[in-house]
Amino acid sequence: MSDIGDVQELLQDFLTEAGEMLEDVDRKLVELESSPSDRKLLNAIFRGFHTIKSGAGFIGAQEIVDLCHRTENLFDQLRSDRLDLRPAMLDVILAVTAEVKRMMGQMGNGHAPSAAPSDLLQNLDAYASGQAPADIGASPAVREVASGATSGQAPAEVGPTGPDWQLLLDAIAPRDGTLDYTRGGEPGVSESSTAPAPKAAGAPRASVGKENTIRVDTARFDQILNLSGEIGLIKNRLNCLRAGLQGGAEDARRSLEVALTGLDTLVSDLQSAVMKARMQPVGRVFQKYNRLARDVARTLGKEVDLIIEGAQTEVDKTILDELNDALVHLVRNAVDHGLEEPAERAAAGKPGRGAIRLSASQDGDHIVIEISDDGRGMRPEFIRQKAVQMGLISAEEANALDDRACLRLIFLPGFSTKTEISAVSGRGVGMDVVRNNIERLKGRIELSSTPGKGSQVRVYLPLTLAILPVLMMKLAGQTYAMPLNAVREIIALDVEAAQSVAGAPHVVVRGEVLPVVELAELLGRPRSDAVRIGVVASAGERGYVLAVDSFVGQDEVMIKPLEGLRPRGVAGATMSGEGVLVLVLEMRELLEGRL
Repeated sequence: MSDIGDVQELLQDFLTEAGEMLEDVDRKLVELESSPSDRKLLNAIFRGFHTIKSGAGFIGAQEIVDLCHRTENLFDQLRSDRLDLRPAMLDVILAVTAEVKRMMGQMGNGHAPSAAPSDLLQNLDAYASGQAPADIGASPAVREVASGATSGQAPAEVGPTGPDWQLLLDAIAPRDGTLDYTRGGEPGVSESSTAPAPKAAGAPRASVGKENTIRVDTARFDQILNLSGEIGLIKNRLNCLRAGLQGGAEDARRSLEVALTGLDTLVSDLQSAVMKARMQPVGRVFQKYNRLARDVARTLGKEVDLIIEGAQTEVDKTILDELNDALVHLVRNAVDHGLEEPAERAAAGKPGRGAIRLSASQDGDHIVIEISDDGRGMRPEFIRQKAVQMGLISAEEANALDDRACLRLIFLPGFSTKTEISAVSGRGVGMDVVRNNIERLKGRIELSSTPGKGSQVRVYLPLTLAILPVLMMKLAGQTYAMPLNAVREIIALDVEAAQSVAGAPHVVVRGEVLPVVELAELLGRPRSDAVRIGVVASAGERGYVLAVDSFVGQDEVMIKPLEGLRPRGVAGATMSGEGVLVLVLEMRELLEGRL
C-alpha cells in the first residue's frame, strides 16, 4: 500500500464490511437472548467479533482491537459453559457493538477512534473473570433509542490515540487537506469533503447509519455494459445515416426510423437496468430494528418478538435511506404505545411476549410496508377526546369525524396519548415526523386498529424516485407536471356551475362533494378564459378538483432540483419532449391550509 488511494480504499472497505458484520452480530445477539445456550449462535457471534478485530488490527485501530479482544474473552467463557448468559451481561455486550459503531463513525469522519469508556471495559473484564460488576448501567444503544437518536454520529472533536493510526491518517490526507470519497459514492455522483488535520475538529463526512456505498450483482452490471455497447453501435449508425440524409436519400430516411426505434428500446432497457442496480432488499434495513425493538422493550420492562417478512423485497436505495427515520418511530411506537405491560397482557389472556410484525411486499409499481402489533389497539373515541382536550381540534370538528378520521388525528403536530414526557415518548412529534417523511417520498400512510387486538400501519411508497410518472397540464401557456399517483381522473369542469359550500366552490364527482382549487390561484397567476379541465386528485385522505386550462397527457420524467432556488410548492424541474422546461409541482405544499 504505497499509494494514498490504496490506503483510503482499505479504510473504506473495512468500514463497509465491518458495518455489515456488526449489524449481523446485533441481530444474532437479540436471537441469543431467547436461546442463551445456542452453541451455533455463540460461535457465530465470537467469529464476528474476531473478524472485526482482525480488520481493525490491520489498519492500526488499536482501540477497536482492544474492545473486541476483551469481548472475545467473555465469549470464550460462554462457549465453554463456564458462564451463563444473563440479561445484564447481554446489555454490556450490546454496549460493545454500540461503541464499535461509534469508533467506526469517527474513522469515517477522518478522525482517530477514541477509547471505549473505562466502566465498559471493566465490566467486560469482570464478567470474563466470573465476577459480577457492581453497576452495569444502560447500554449506549438504549440511551440512543431513548433520546430519539437514529444513527451513531461521531463526536465533533477527537484526537489520535496511537502512532499506527496517526500514520494511517497522514497517509490518507493529501497536502491540500481534502479527501476524495468518490470510490464509495453513488453511481455517477462525485463527493468530496474537507478533512481536518489529525488533531483538529472538522465537519463529519457521513455517519455510519447512512452508507454511501451500494452492493450490486455483477450480472446487473454486465447487462448495463452490454446495453451501453449496443447504444454505441446505434450512435455510429446514426452518424452514417446523417451523412446519407444530406443527399436526401429515401432509403436513409427509412433506415433512420429503424435506428431511432432501436435506440428508443435500448435506452429504455438501459434505464431499467440502471434502476435495478440501485434496488436493494429491504432486509438490509429491517434487520437493524431487532436491536431497536429489544432495547426499547427492555427500557420499558416489556418483552417483544420482532417478526420480519418479505426481507428480499427490493426498493431504491435512496428510499431505503430516507425511510429509516420513519421506521424507527413506527417500531418504537409499536413497542411503547402498542404493546401492553406483561401483567396486562396476562390478564387479557395474551402471551407475555408481544409480537410486532414488520413486512414488505410489492404491489405493482409500489412497495407496501406494514408494521402491526398484537397489543391494545387504538380507540377512536379516546383519540378524539384527547385531540379536543389538547386543543388541536374543536369539539364540533371532532364530532364530524368517523372512526378512520379519528385514527389519523395521531398525525397532528403535538398530539400524544402520554400524560408525562419520558425518555422514549410523550412529546407529540413522532407520528407527525413519520407522515411528513412518507409524503416527502411521494408515498401515503394508512392506519387500522381493533381495540384489544392490535394496530396496523401500512406505508405505500414508489419503488424508485429516479423516474416519476406525472400528469402534464397547461396553465396560461405554461406546462406544469404533478405526480400521477395522486391523480384519480380527468373531468370537464364548469366552474360557474359549481356550488358554494362554506364560501368555496364545490362540485359533485361520482357522488362525492369535492372542493375546486384553482391552480392559477395557488401559483399566483391570472386565470385564463380557456376551456376548463378538472384534475380529480387526492391529498392524503381528502379529495379535491384542480382547475387547469388543459392537460397534455401522461409522461415519465426525471426530476432535476433547481440549484440555489427552492420555490414553495415546486419539487424540481424536467424537460418535455419538445425541449420545454416543465416545473414539477409539490401539491402537498401548495395545498397546505387549503383543504
